[in-house]
Amino acid sequence: MEINTLRELVTGFCQKRIKQKQLPRWWRDPILVTAKADERFSILPKIAASNHYLPKDLLGSCRTVVVFFIPFTPELANGNIEGKFPSNEWGQSLSFTNNLIQDISEFIQDYFAGYGYRSELTPATYNFDPESLTARWSHKHLAHISGLGRFGMNAQMITPLGSAGRLGSLVTQAKMGNNPLVTVNELCLNKAGHDCLKCMHNCPVQAVTLKGIDRHRCNRRLQANRKKFAAKPNMSDDIEVCAKCVSGMPCSLKSPLQCEALITP
Repeated sequence: MEINTLRELVTGFCQKRIKQKQLPRWWRDPILVTAKADERFSILPKIAASNHYLPKDLLGSCRTVVVFFIPFTPELANGNIEGKFPSNEWGQSLSFTNNLIQDISEFIQDYFAGYGYRSELTPATYNFDPESLTARWSHKHLAHISGLGRFGMNAQMITPLGSAGRLGSLVTQAKMGNNPLVTVNELCLNKAGHDCLKCMHNCPVQAVTLKGIDRHRCNRRLQANRKKFAAKPNMSDDIEVCAKCVSGMPCSLKSPLQCEALITP
C-alpha cells in the first residue's frame, strides 16, 4: 500500500463527505502520516498520562499508527480572533468536526478491511480523565511521535498546515511504514529560540505559561464557555471550546518554521 494513495483517497473522501452532508466550508484538505507501531510509543505513559494506552492495547496485532489532521479554513480561524470568548461558528464547528473525524476514521478502517486488515478506532475527544485532565489516548502525542507536528508553547500541535484544526488517529494491522511530514525538532517560534509568546499573551485566563499549561485553569474556562453556549438558542450543551491560543497566531494556518530537516550530501 502506498502512502500517497491513502492520502489522496482520504482527501477525496473528505471533500465528498462535506458536499454530501452540505456542511459549512470550514475545513481545508486533511493531511496524514503513518508510523510503525514500534517501541517509540512505549514512552506515552511517561510523556502523556500514566494510564495512556499503547497502540497494541487497542489492537494487539497492529503494525501501524495512522494520524491525520483536518485544518480549519482562514475564515473560521480568523473569525475566532476577536473578543475573550469563542465565536459561534467556532463552537458550532466542534460537533461537525468530531463527526467528520469519525467518518474519515471509518473510511480508513474500511479501506484497510478491503485488503483483509483489521483496524481499531478511537474517539475524537472526551477520552480523558476528569481528575487529571489527561487523555488515555492523546492524538497530539501520537501526532508528535508519528511526525505530523510538534507541540507549541500552548500545548497544541503545530502541523505543516498550522495548529487551527483537529486531529484523529487509529491503529491497523496493515503495514504502512514511517511516513512523517515533520522531521525537525521544533515548529514553535519561541521553543526554537525566536521571540513570540503570542499564545501566552492571548490566553484570556493566563493558562499558557512558560512552564506549561495550567490544565485546571484552562478547563475552568472551557466549562464557563460551555455554559455560555448552552444558554444560546440552537446550540449543543456540551460545547467545550476556546482556542484563543490558536487563533491569530503565526502558527495558526501554517508552520512558521521549516518542517523537514535539510539533508546535506
